[in-house]
Amino acid sequence: MTSVELQYQIALTLIDGVGDVLAKNLVAYCGSAQQVFISKKSPLEKIPGIGTIVANKIIASKFVLTRAEQEIKFIEDNHISALFFTNEKYPQRLKNCNDSPILLYYKGNANLNSQKIVSVVGTRTPSNYGNQITEKLIHDLKDTGILVVSGLAYGIDVLAHKEALANELNTVGVLAHGLDRIYPSVHSNYAKKMIDQGGLLTEFMSQTNPDRENFPKRNRIVAGMCDALIVVESKRQGGSLITATIANAYNKDVFAFPGRANEVLSEGCNGLIKSNRANLIESAEDLYYIMNWNEETKISKSKQIPLFVDLNNEEQVIVDCFKDKTQLHIDEICSTTQLPISKTSAYLLTLEFSNVIKSMPGKMYQLNS
Repeated sequence: MTSVELQYQIALTLIDGVGDVLAKNLVAYCGSAQQVFISKKSPLEKIPGIGTIVANKIIASKFVLTRAEQEIKFIEDNHISALFFTNEKYPQRLKNCNDSPILLYYKGNANLNSQKIVSVVGTRTPSNYGNQITEKLIHDLKDTGILVVSGLAYGIDVLAHKEALANELNTVGVLAHGLDRIYPSVHSNYAKKMIDQGGLLTEFMSQTNPDRENFPKRNRIVAGMCDALIVVESKRQGGSLITATIANAYNKDVFAFPGRANEVLSEGCNGLIKSNRANLIESAEDLYYIMNWNEETKISKSKQIPLFVDLNNEEQVIVDCFKDKTQLHIDEICSTTQLPISKTSAYLLTLEFSNVIKSMPGKMYQLNS
């Protein structure tokens, strides 16, 4: 990617009145971020969702190219990767969420498309119980190769990062500000270690403050880029419940640790479980069982099963997804079928046993010919 192309991609995120959804629509119709800025007013107005007002703003936004040029210097000086949503290194699970950021800034060495990704969130003021179950959960995930994602906030978030580092798991912190700072600053030491054992990820450019409205945006990335979201402890109105709600909307598998009925920090998790918005989890073993990850390791590559098998409705829907595609990522299948990832994984496993489909690296699947 050339610096000119990147300049236009960054500039696209700076146009007033153009959010991530509209920005993707503009790129789809115009062909590239650069073409958005080159296009005349009349064709821009005809793009769904744009209209005259937004088209005028785009035409008048040439000045944002200067700010974008400044940001390129910052990311080059600090060895930061800019991941446009068409970049193969962009988190594919997140890409399949309709409101995902069109551009991400990333500093680290972890694969954002790791085979298994778990996000761990919770209260900023955990109890001893919350601390203990977080430590045990991450410890029991040791040697699994799972990528642990959280928000580098006080409490459960930073503890998840800390334990992942201690247990030699890659961990990525999603930030609500630019990569020119760390908030809270007391977590800077962990952040530095994470760059070498995971990374830091944000949709915000440098000089962006950690303002209140940025945190829900941060939460959608935490929810969108994982296979499973785990809530450890949360009050009834805790911020972690926002993340869980977003994850539910994305058809992600949500898990919550139960707590005592009279504990304030357990109200959020108990409510998620009671309302069937989260699976009850007591251990890493529960996670593996419900996600069908134990079964994945048992697949025999040499075992051949006849192709001609009877498919149930859900299996047929999954197979139909491949009509116009050679390969599909599991998140694309979930998005098309509207099935949660745990059920999709189970059906894919059955189809693989039946020799209907073949699993590929990076959670990709293809039909057997």
